[in-house]
Amino acid sequence: MTTPPRPADASSRAEATRRVWYAAYGSNMHVDRLAYYLAGGRPPGGARTYPGCRDPRRPERMVPVMLPGQLYFALESATWTGGMGFYDPFDPGEMPARAYLLTVSQFSDIAAQEMYRDPGEDLDLSGVLATGRATLGEGRYETLVRPRLLDGHVDGHVDGHADGRLDGRPVLTFTAPWRRAEAWLNRPSAAYLRNLATGLRESHRWSTERIAQYLAARPGAAGQWSMADIAALLAD
Repeated sequence: MTTPPRPADASSRAEATRRVWYAAYGSNMHVDRLAYYLAGGRPPGGARTYPGCRDPRRPERMVPVMLPGQLYFALESATWTGGMGFYDPFDPGEMPARAYLLTVSQFSDIAAQEMYRDPGEDLDLSGVLATGRATLGEGRYETLVRPRLLDGHVDGHVDGHADGRLDGRPVLTFTAPWRRAEAWLNRPSAAYLRNLATGLRESHRWSTERIAQYLAARPGAAGQWSMADIAALLAD
């Protein structure tokens, strides 16, 4: 296993933490879905009401990115039922994501809601910025990751770097502390897949065929959802 390199120096790290990019790879790729984490409320098809962020404003910017690793579906979602999306940055492959430029407080409050904690306090990002990974607890989304960015997959209007920065600011996300091979894989729900598909279409401009091919091959969905079933789901 490897971890991304450290930021260039302490001063650039301090400046970078004023704003960060949140790399969403699950249902939050759909910006209207992310809005419920920001402003609060219950998303259509969901079973959970979110308290929202201290700062409910929408992201300053959003760009499509590709990260090394793999999306997989595991455990049971209290919001959607069925498997939840997790990121294994050490698995082979490439994973599409959508990077949102947020304040540190917004990122912290979104992460807190994913961790089933009360939002309201800024996370200590020093560990993940220094080493590329920081585990805050044993829960499902309590491990912060600063992923690398794959060359050639960053929007032309931003400056992306393989050390995990866009326009000089760090890209961060969160996932489980375990590896994909250690997880209890589980079939994702139709509502969850629709949100992922909408996010992929919005951010990466993928066709229905490409989206269905991608999602049907993810661990947890593979063998449980066919390409034809997902394509039909998206056509409804």
